[in-house]
Amino acid sequence: MAMLPITSETSFRDIAISFEVWILFGVLIITNSKSPLESALKCFVFFLISQPLVYLVQILCGFAGWSLFGYYYYWFIWTIACLPMGYIGYYMRNNEWWGLLILTPILLLLIEHYFGFLNEAVAFFPNHLLSAIFCAVTMLIYSWYIFDKKELRIIETTIALLLIVGATVYIFVKPKEVYNTQFGIEDVQLTADTKAWLDDSKYGELKMIYIDSLEDYLIDASFTNTGDTKINVDTGKVKCVGDITIKRHSYEITNIKCE
Repeated sequence: MAMLPITSETSFRDIAISFEVWILFGVLIITNSKSPLESALKCFVFFLISQPLVYLVQILCGFAGWSLFGYYYYWFIWTIACLPMGYIGYYMRNNEWWGLLILTPILLLLIEHYFGFLNEAVAFFPNHLLSAIFCAVTMLIYSWYIFDKKELRIIETTIALLLIVGATVYIFVKPKEVYNTQFGIEDVQLTADTKAWLDDSKYGELKMIYIDSLEDYLIDASFTNTGDTKINVDTGKVKCVGDITIKRHSYEITNIKCE
């Protein structure tokens, strides 16, 4: 997924970046182990093998250089943490009240992921929407998969629902997130009266802004979606049209023609 350009800024790339799917793998390993020690060791070995393979495959396929392993330090810390987490996690199977205390931190980590993914989906639809849905669904089903006692299932499901509803409401009532940047057009003198716009307004808005440090005007862009469209700039003396590719944290303007 990390090597396929088409997965950029989508839920399919998230497995190479975030935890939600790996949490599922961990839960499956824990609930199918026969002892706390087996649970700890299996979780540890699984992540000890899988994470380096993620990097090694990318390197061997020529997608990245050996420096990519510099990112492994972060995942290695979590791999070491699999030993105590796998050991303690096994006791969720005892169907006692402390199982709620063990599972709740997992829900908190998932709600953090859910919040980030849903925020991206709302701001740059449909980016990361599937990941947001995945987090919400797994939060709701883990208690029913792990616990046999109905009361434990209900309590944990209620906690999950409150977290999901709270995060969802907050995201929809807060201001919509945008990608802001400023730029100029090569060999074009921008002024306060310059008009700039995108062919498709769903990708955002453009306006002129004066930059004191440059003592000049730039185009201030508030991008609200990713994709390809046309950019138009009219200074009154020169009209320019070009192609613009908008990504989540960057943009590229090509084939610009002025007359």
